[in-house]
This record gives sequence, structure tokens and C-alpha cells, in this order.
Amino acid sequence: MPKAVEATTVIDVEPQQVKTNLLGFSASKLGDFFEEIGEKRFRATQMIKWIHQMGECDLDQMTNISKDLRERLKEVAEVKLPEVVSCQDSVDGTRKWLIRVDGGSCIEMVYIPERERGTLCVSSQIGCALDCSFCATGKQGFNRDLTSAEIIGQLWIAADSFGQFKHKAPRRVTNVVMMGMGEPLMNFDNVVDAMNIMLEDNAYGLSKRRVTLSTAGVVPALDKLAEVSDVSLAISLHAPNDKLRNELVPINRKYNLKQFIESAANYIDKMPDNRRKATVEYTLMDQVNDRSVHARELAVLLKDLPCKINLIPFNPFPGSEYKRVTNTALNRFRDILAGEGYTVTVRTTRGDDIAAACGQLAGEVNDKTRRQERYKKRLEEVQPVRIID
Repeated sequence: MPKAVEATTVIDVEPQQVKTNLLGFSASKLGDFFEEIGEKRFRATQMIKWIHQMGECDLDQMTNISKDLRERLKEVAEVKLPEVVSCQDSVDGTRKWLIRVDGGSCIEMVYIPERERGTLCVSSQIGCALDCSFCATGKQGFNRDLTSAEIIGQLWIAADSFGQFKHKAPRRVTNVVMMGMGEPLMNFDNVVDAMNIMLEDNAYGLSKRRVTLSTAGVVPALDKLAEVSDVSLAISLHAPNDKLRNELVPINRKYNLKQFIESAANYIDKMPDNRRKATVEYTLMDQVNDRSVHARELAVLLKDLPCKINLIPFNPFPGSEYKRVTNTALNRFRDILAGEGYTVTVRTTRGDDIAAACGQLAGEVNDKTRRQERYKKRLEEVQPVRIID
């Protein structure tokens, strides 16, 4: 007798449709989205107000949108936030969030309260491939760029935590700085989209003076930014000559100080307000870049750039080989620059008891070695801008 063969039932399972996350869509992209599904562009204004003015992520609660349209939207779209893993408060009032994004890695963002403003330091990447020697983020490796939803989601989370959407906030986010984890200009499109939402009158309504992008010197992307945006600019310099900067900020080997400064000057020159200045960020490390000769070199280097200088005492982190600048060296450095006519401020260290100070953000990065290699290759392929003497 032949052996009986069991019949096998094959069940076709339709792949689950991936929904479009509307959280990171600028007003323009929301307009395009609604047109694509056969709706009028004015729906974009309704949607962006619900998400970013009223803090509403539940499509069912968006009551000035018809029920039929809400049902259609739920089939193809969602408003999905990153996950808050933890929130820590410093003794000085600084707050740090650890946020998990798709893929399991975590990023960090920091809120710094001051008397008349509240500044949110926002991340643009999971880790960073630029590997600046004094920064904890770069030591974590690089995983991927954040989406525009993951970037603007940080501002949404902070605003919601303070009750800002309900207009009863004891604290508010008045300023945003793209100075968290990552190099913003290496995630150009997503960062620009997120900043556009920050500036949108029907969203957060921040002024261009209150949104600042900080870059370590991706010159071609900075030139490109000058064509599409005029948010405030901060340049991470940290050294007054190429030899030292090559060691501290490796991207300087690709785009040197002359190229970087000229690109920054071009950016400022294109701003409609001729009173705007770049902020020069300079992290001072003991007996590395804090000598009098360095201050004098810096004064000469910046003579053609409308700028103010922000001196940042180095904040130690585990495994770092550098030490914090002494008060004597810090004051001497400041006084030399001030004597040359520069406006100089010293950044007060905030949140160091919860590792939230400048240069200490690390998150929990699942470093992707091959992905990091591809990222660095992408950086190598960026064509330098020709500098005209």
C-alpha cells in the first residue's frame, strides 16, 4: 500500500501595507500628499495645525476633517511618534530624553531652560561618522540618518511634555539648535524638511533667528543650504589652523578652514538681514587648543567673517583623553579675542550631572560597520567647491 500523503493547505497572506507617517511632512509635502489622494491642498493646513499646533496624533480626533476622509486616511496614513525611553532632570533644570527610533537604536535630546528662553538641542542622526576626537557621539559609531518625522518628533515630544500644545506651559521651547547627535548637513533633505516645519506659521512658528543649524564643515552642503534656507548658522571650528583641526575634526582634511570660512561668509552674505552673524563654536581643551597663540590665530582667521564667538569648556566623558580647560587659560583666551573686537561668550556647562552637556550626548547606537563605511564613502564622493582666490 502506498503511504498516504497529507494534504497541505496554502493560505495567501497579503503583505501589510506600510502607512505614510505624516508627522514629518512639511506644509508643501502635505499638500502634495492630499493632491495624490484626490483631495484639495487646503487639507494640509488643517493637518499641520492638528499635529503641530494642537498636538493631536489621533486622526479620529481631527474633527474639522470629514469622517469619510478620516477613514480613508487611516487606511494609508498615520501620525507616529518616536518612543520616549527615559527622561532625566538635572539639578540645574536641564532635561534630557532618551528616545528609541525604528531599528532599536536610541538618540538623545536636551532642553536647556534660561530666564527668558528655553533651548532644545535636537539630534539629526543615530550616531555620527565624522569622528571628532573630543565628542562622545562620534565614539558611538554611525547607524543611519533620522527621518524628518524622527527629527521633528523630538520637538513635538518636548512641547507636549511642557503642556505647550494646551497653552498652559510653565516652560516653552523658544529656540531649537541642530546641535545634538550627528552632522545635520549630512542628512540634508530630512533636516531641511524638519526645520521648515519648525518655521511654519501653522506649526511651531519659530523665527529664523531662533532655529540654528550647527555644522562641522560639510562645505558643498552648506553652499546648498544657502540656496534654500536662512536659519541661523553655527560653525564648529575648535582649532585656528589646519594642522590642529585635521586632528580634532577629521572632515577638515576634506574641506579645509579656508573653504569652510568662505562658505560660512557666503551663507551670511546671502541673508536678507545684514545684521546677522555666524556663531563660531570653539571647544577649549587643556593644553590642546587653549594657548594664547591659538587665540591670536583665531582672531586673524575670522577677520572676514561676521561672527560672534562661543567658547565651550570641554566636558569630559568616559574614555576621553582630553581635559577641561583651566579657568586661567579660558579667561586669557576670551580676553585676547575681546581685545581684537570680537563679541565673545562662554557657554555655561549645563546638565553635566546627567551627561547632557555639550559633547556628551551618546544615546544607544547599534553601530553598523558596513553602513558607516558606506557613509564615509558618500562623504568622500561629495565634490569640494572650487575656491576663487
